[in-house]
Amino acid sequence: MGLALAGGMLLGANMFGGGTANVKGIKDGYLKIKEILTHIDNRYVDTVNTDDLVDYSIEKMLEKLDPHSSYIPKKNIREAKAQLEGSYDGIGIEFNIFKDTIYVVAPLSGGPSEKAGLQSGDKIIKVNGESVAGIKIKNQGVRKRLLGKKGSKVKIAIKRSGVNELMEFTITRDKIPQNSVEVSYMIDEKTGFIKVSRFARRTYIEFREALEGLRKKGMKRMVLDLRDNPGGYMDRAIKMADEFLSGNPKIVYTNGKGSRYDSEARARFTGLFEQGPLIVLINEGSASASEIVSGALQDNDRALIVGRRSFGKGLVQLPIDLQDGSELRLTISRYYTPSGRSIQKPYGKNPKEYRSDLLKRYKSGELFSADSIKFNDSLKYTTVRKKRTVYGGGGIMPDYFIPIDTSRNSKYYRNLSVKNVFQEYSFKYYKNNQKKLEAYKLDDYIKTFSVSPAMVKDVIAMGKKAGVKYNAKEFKRSEKLIKTLIKALVGRRVWKEQGFYPIWYSIDRTYVKALELFDKAAAIQE
Repeated sequence: MGLALAGGMLLGANMFGGGTANVKGIKDGYLKIKEILTHIDNRYVDTVNTDDLVDYSIEKMLEKLDPHSSYIPKKNIREAKAQLEGSYDGIGIEFNIFKDTIYVVAPLSGGPSEKAGLQSGDKIIKVNGESVAGIKIKNQGVRKRLLGKKGSKVKIAIKRSGVNELMEFTITRDKIPQNSVEVSYMIDEKTGFIKVSRFARRTYIEFREALEGLRKKGMKRMVLDLRDNPGGYMDRAIKMADEFLSGNPKIVYTNGKGSRYDSEARARFTGLFEQGPLIVLINEGSASASEIVSGALQDNDRALIVGRRSFGKGLVQLPIDLQDGSELRLTISRYYTPSGRSIQKPYGKNPKEYRSDLLKRYKSGELFSADSIKFNDSLKYTTVRKKRTVYGGGGIMPDYFIPIDTSRNSKYYRNLSVKNVFQEYSFKYYKNNQKKLEAYKLDDYIKTFSVSPAMVKDVIAMGKKAGVKYNAKEFKRSEKLIKTLIKALVGRRVWKEQGFYPIWYSIDRTYVKALELFDKAAAIQE
C-alpha cells in the first residue's frame, strides 16, 4: 500500500520521473496515447466511452509482459479483493440455481439471512422488486444483486414450501467470512486431514486452529490437501510451511529486477507439527502459494508430495492502487524453492497458448501417466538433506504420481451433474427425512447409511424430468460414483463439510492411495 501511495505522489510531482531510467520513452508514449484519445473524442463518428478504451488499452498492454500482470477496473475491485480478504459484504447464503430458480441451499450460520429468518429450500423470486425467477440468471447475476456495502439493505421476496403467499424480508448486509480451511477431521485415531482452498487474509489463523484441534485429538500423522488451491498471500504460505519445519531452513526466496524486490524467507519459530509423517496432496490446479508450501516441504525433505504436477505459477504480483480506484497487479519477481527451482512454468508471447497449458497436458497424456512427462536434465536439482532428485521447469512434480481417475466417469453421470440433479435430489431428500437424518451421529451415518434402490430410482426419474435420458450401461459404470455423491451431499445438508468430504473422498484415488504411503513419508523425514 505504501508503495502505491508513494507512486501516486511522485506522479503528481513529476509526471515523467519516478526513478525510471526510461524517462523519454515513457513521456513519448504518454503523449501519443493522450493525442490518440483526444482525436477519438473530438473526431470519431460515434460517441465512445473513453474510460472503456483506456481500460482495454491497459489490458492489451499488459499482455505483452507476462501472463499474471493484470489490471482490475474500479468496478471489479470489491469482488477481486474479497477473494483475497477471505470475506465479503452480503446477506450470507449458500445458493444454487435449479431450473432457472435461485434456491437457498443454506443460510450461513450467524449471518444476516439466518437472523432474518431465511431457510434452506426457500426460492428467491424477487430482489428489490425485480423478478429474478425465469430470467436465466447466472451466479454472477445473483452475486451482483445480493452483495453490497455493509449496513445497506436489500428486499427479498421468497416462495416457501407450504406457504401460499410470497414472503418478504428486508435484510441488512453485513461482513460475511469465507473459510479458507474447508474441512479438518481425523481419518482414524492417529491420522489428521486438513483441506485448504485458498491463501486469504485469515487462512493461517484458520489453519493453525485446525492443526491445534487435530493435535488435541491425538494426531500423529497428517494429510494436507492443497489440490485446486489457486494460491493467494505469500506470507500466509510461509507461515503454514513454518508449522512443519524445525530449525531455520529456507522456505522460499524471490528474485526481481536489481535487488529491490529480492527476498528470502526461512523458518523461524517452533511449529505445531514439526515431527510425524506428512503427506501433501497437489494437482494441476495447485498454484502460487500452494506451490511455495509444497516446494518448501519437498526440498527440505519434510513431506511426501502426492498427486500430479502443480500449475506452475511462480511470479510475484505487487498490488498498486491507482488514483481512480482501480488497481494494477504488476509482476515484480519470481519465486524459487529452497533448492533453487523456479516455480514458474515457461510462457511465450501467446497468452492463449499459456492458458491452454492444462489442455495440452491432457492431450499429451501427462495427467494419466508419469512416463509422459519429459524432464530436462539441465533443470535437475537435489533436496537439502537427503539429496533426492527433484526437477525444475515449472510447477512442483510430486514424489508419488497418481493419474486422473476416469474409470467411473460417464456421459450419463456428467449430464446429471450439469442439470444439478444430484444437488436438487439431496436437498429434497434431506427436507423429507430431516428428523431421521439428524438423529444420526456423523460416524454412524458414514459407516451405516446406504443409498437405497428406491433413492437411485428417484434420482433416475428426476434426471428424466430434467431431460437426461437414462443409459443403463453408463449408469452401471458410474453407479458407485453416483451413490457416493448422493450420500455425501445428503451428509453435507446435515453436517456441512464434515459430512461431505470423508464420504466423497472414500472413492478419491489420490486420497485413498495417500493413506497407504505413510511409510514412504516417514522415510523421507528420517
